[in-house]
Amino acid sequence: MAGGKGLGREEFARMAAKLPVRTDPASVRRRIEAMEHLLERSIKIPGINYRIGLDVALDLLPIGGTTIGAIMGGYMLWEARNLGMGKGAMLRMSANVAFDWLLGLIPWIGAVPDLFFRSNTRNLRIIRRHLDRHHPSTVVIDQG
Repeated sequence: MAGGKGLGREEFARMAAKLPVRTDPASVRRRIEAMEHLLERSIKIPGINYRIGLDVALDLLPIGGTTIGAIMGGYMLWEARNLGMGKGAMLRMSANVAFDWLLGLIPWIGAVPDLFFRSNTRNLRIIRRHLDRHHPSTVVIDQG
């Protein structure tokens, strides 16, 4: 460990090279977009054509569910850190996950605000801005 503060960039790069997971920015973009879709838009509510994700469904499980959702949202933070995002962006993303987690701690009712405060969608926007600015070759035009 570099200075006892966690995994250094060089150490991470060495470890990542041994994994079958690609670490290039385009692959990271695909993974975080897939995670955001799973957590925020993967389930279509019949009749009203509104999409929710696993994050809302997990909020129906008292305490443990919202914690699982926060851990899954934390994965996006981990990917952002590995992209070298700045501390300010990382702080905003952490605040989004923490606020979502706190809302979810309210038994049963915590799922309602989660329908409207989509922390993972907000964090995806922050990561996309970083990728678009620093890795423009990863830009994908949305198809709807």
